[in-house]
Amino acid sequence: MRLIEAAKGGDKHAYQQLYQRYIGMVYSLCLRLMGDRALAEDASQEVFIQLWRKLGNYRGDSKFSTWLHSVTSNIAISYLRKQRGWLQRMFHIDDSEAVNYVAEESSDQVDLDSYIQRLPERARIVFVLHAVEGYRHEEIADMTNMAVGSSKAQFHRAKQLLKEWMGDE
Repeated sequence: MRLIEAAKGGDKHAYQQLYQRYIGMVYSLCLRLMGDRALAEDASQEVFIQLWRKLGNYRGDSKFSTWLHSVTSNIAISYLRKQRGWLQRMFHIDDSEAVNYVAEESSDQVDLDSYIQRLPERARIVFVLHAVEGYRHEEIADMTNMAVGSSKAQFHRAKQLLKEWMGDE
């Protein structure tokens, strides 16, 4: 708690220690949400830039890691929305193309993360937030600006695609 208070007070060394302690957790969550290493790295950096600005908002009502997890989810989803818009404008990409994407086989070993990365963006986000991170559909709906029913439908879609792909192995 002293480390957090020092960082809140502007201590850059304390903030650097927070960064070192939590970058792994932040990057892992960003990678699961983004499905792309380069975007996950960029989003992780965005999280820590925003964290420097928002650290004063942490009141200590929950564990810092829990609060940071929530902040990371929100920033990563927002970052992904911005990137998706830019990519769609630059390359005229349609979301439906993601469904037709087939990942290359890298080994005979089943790797759930590689399957998750193949999911269409909305299905991947909902799947990660619900199945991996434990958020309720109501929370996911608030975070992603979608209806609760849409969150449930995307989760179902993700499960069906994963079962189909894993059944092919």
